[in-house]
This record gives sequence, C-alpha cells and structure tokens, in this order.
Amino acid sequence: MKLTVFTSDASKSSEKEFKLPTFEGDRGLQAVKEVVVAHRANARQGTRSTKTRGEVRGGGKKPWAQKGTGRARAGSNRSPLWVGGGVVFGPKPRDFSKKINGKVKALAFNRALFDRATAGDVSVIEAFAPDATKTKAMNAVLVRIAPKGKVLLVDAPFTAQATRAARNLDRVTLQVASKLNTLDLVQYTKIVVSSLALEQIIARTNGGQQS
Repeated sequence: MKLTVFTSDASKSSEKEFKLPTFEGDRGLQAVKEVVVAHRANARQGTRSTKTRGEVRGGGKKPWAQKGTGRARAGSNRSPLWVGGGVVFGPKPRDFSKKINGKVKALAFNRALFDRATAGDVSVIEAFAPDATKTKAMNAVLVRIAPKGKVLLVDAPFTAQATRAARNLDRVTLQVASKLNTLDLVQYTKIVVSSLALEQIIARTNGGQQS
C-alpha cells in the first residue's frame, strides 16, 4: 500500500510502498465497532449515584392524616413525587468495562489502519525535526501535511523537543507507537506517523495482540 512520505520540514513529499494489512469486503468492521465501544466503556468511571426514597434522610412521619384533609394521600415527604424526595430508577455505581478477545483487538487494529490508510488519512514523516523546538515551527510543518482537523502524531518515542513544540497546539495529540490503539486510529482527522513509528506499527500488525 502506498503512503505519502514527507521530509522533516514537510517541504517535499513522495509516495512509498509499505506492507500494511489489506482487507476485502466487510471483514473486521464489526471488530472495530466492538473495540471502540469497549475503549469508551472502559473509560467510564461508573461512580454516579442517586438515593432512592429509602436512602433519603427523613420522611418517617406521615405528612397528614389519610382522610379528612381534602388533599391527596401522602405517606412520606421523601416520595419521588416530592421535592427533596428519592429518585426512581436513578443511576447507581456500576462497572461498564467490557472484555475483548485479543484476536478481535488485533483484527480491529489492522482493519482500522487499513481503512485510514486507504482513505489517505495516514501520512508518514521522516522524523519530527529536532530543531523544531518552537510551537510555531511545529505548526508550520503540520499545516503543510494536515491544514484542518484534529491531528494525531505518532513517534517511537517523541523527543523532548518535539513534545515541547507540539503540546500547546489544541488540535494535536501525541501518542507513542507502542500504545497506539484502534480508538486512536478512528477518532482523528489526520494521522502523522514517523518512519520509525511506522516500522513498529507494521511489526505489530504482523503478529501480536493489539489494543
């Protein structure tokens, strides 16, 4: 599969062939969905909690007599119908985490990588220039590669200079190749990968579990 390769300053580009995984038809699409859902579910804390009428303090005394007042019957001022009362079917602490089989993770990662590369959303940069220590310089490079949208930069690993130059760009996120996952591949407009990082990613697609 051919990908666009940019020089460190993104002044020149060329196309180069890489051995990325290939797919036909819908194979792997369901796996991508399951893994993305699992990633987002596992990120949920599940700590929200509300009190039922039995847990709200007070409400022990009947507000008024059952009959003779002309008002509706009421047994407790902590009824869900009352202000300050309990909550019906409200959220309680729970575990939202989902477990995904390792082979499904690997399939999803490979399929997501294939789809993004096929769509032209993955670009390769020879290296993130060590002299681009200024945010302005890093932004100038990225504008040439990805003028709009959220951008994911992948390296193995990032130099301190590259991290310092990119951390103040709102639309840019940094990720090391060893931790790149399926959710990373699907949620950004453009993915810019260093040559070294791409070598590690290709090695991962040839065997081993993905996340």
